Amino acid sequence: MRRGIHPQDGLALLVGIYAFLSPIWTPTVGKATATMIVLGIITALAALTEIVKPDLMATEGLLVVLGVLFFIAPWVLTFRAEVMPMAWTAWVVGVVTFLIGASDLQITRRVHHKAVATH
Repeated sequence: MRRGIHPQDGLALLVGIYAFLSPIWTPTVGKATATMIVLGIITALAALTEIVKPDLMATEGLLVVLGVLFFIAPWVLTFRAEVMPMAWTAWVVGVVTFLIGASDLQITRRVHHKAVATH
């Protein structure tokens, strides 16, 4: 894969938008709603940054961290039983975001390693 081409960043953008909008169709209250909106917006912005300016390891690392935050949010913020569908949304979005960030990091590290090796 050439430097700068990370097709999975479009998926990260969609996942962030989905998380941000998920309180519209998923039963939720209070902390769960705020968490999904805030993390969704940050994820979408990080993905947009990656699309516009690819190969920023800090942004890719941020996606990994956001994935972890989504995943642990239902336990840390003690989502109530009536918002279990939102917990599942957070877990799925978390895993997808984590995997996208981790794969971006691997691609960028590989590209940077090859660039250093050829110089």
